[in-house]
Amino acid sequence: MANPSILILPGDGIGPEVMAEVRKIISWFDAKRGLSFDVSEDLVGGAAYDVHGTPLADSTMEKAQSVDAVLLGAVGGPKYDSLPFEVKPERGLLRLRKEMDLYANLRPAVCFDALADFSSLKRDVVAGLDIMIVRELTSGVYFGEPRGIFTEGNERVGINTQRYTESEIARVARSAFELARRRRNKVCSMEKANVMESGILWREVVQKVHDEEYPDVELSHMYADNGAMQLVRNPKQFDVIVTDNLFGDILSDAAAMLTGSLGMLPSASLGAPMANGRPKALYEPVHGSAPDIAGQNKANPIACILSFGMALRYSFDQGAEADRLERAVEAVLAKGLRTADLMGPEGGSPVSTSEMGDAIVQALDESL
Repeated sequence: MANPSILILPGDGIGPEVMAEVRKIISWFDAKRGLSFDVSEDLVGGAAYDVHGTPLADSTMEKAQSVDAVLLGAVGGPKYDSLPFEVKPERGLLRLRKEMDLYANLRPAVCFDALADFSSLKRDVVAGLDIMIVRELTSGVYFGEPRGIFTEGNERVGINTQRYTESEIARVARSAFELARRRRNKVCSMEKANVMESGILWREVVQKVHDEEYPDVELSHMYADNGAMQLVRNPKQFDVIVTDNLFGDILSDAAAMLTGSLGMLPSASLGAPMANGRPKALYEPVHGSAPDIAGQNKANPIACILSFGMALRYSFDQGAEADRLERAVEAVLAKGLRTADLMGPEGGSPVSTSEMGDAIVQALDESL
């Protein structure tokens, strides 16, 4: 059988630096665990614009559609701020999401014990936190029509339309229930059914999918504003949260900061299964391109490394090896090794991007 295939798109800013550390991890799994991948690399974002005059070449899009998983670093930077909207670096990422139809965005919020004091909340509130937010990514208010700024009478009005079909809600609900079965078997669905018709439909469809297909999973419903409050009050009450595009955008960012650093947060965007049963998939760190530190070997590679860990878990059915990688990251942090973004009041041993990658490889060796 052919090896699973991965397309690496390092992108801009710190993207190439953190992705170089991911390559070390991929090589380790090949050499030490017999997990071999066919890895190719291409351009996205500003790097693609510099070569092709577009943030994503058609040939790169074709590769992304054909591989088992795409790993992306980051896109954007001040060099490209003056470009026309349609060729800005971010349009490359948006094209990948749209044309691959990546409708389920998975944003884990995991607080490693060594970093519990980095959160703005008290240690006992966030220590041991492990939740997953599943955000619908390809519909809702960001895509609904009509939209735009129009003139009515003597003033302008801005219009955005919140629109969901039953099938769009059902497929992201299934993603959440499937994830819950791999975790603690609990799903909380969040919407605003008290004031929005789209929220009423959302609640009805999620409940129907649960009752007909996933009765073994514990399901609860919560208004999204209360959900935001509960994330700050008692985040560990949740396992998997499923919500729409707008609320997911807000709630996942709030949950991200419970962990203390954006440099620690991976994500996955998943679509429908391909012929081989694997989902269309794009994995990327939550952080941006950080142009102010690009090329200085200062960036934290952990979010990008953990994004590969998510690929192991969700694209390649290697949950035990994903656990191994996460434990290696935790072991390194427990030793006090810190990139610049993780240097807190309690100090630590400062390390560079490449040194952090090497330390995680060493911890993987020690796991054998």
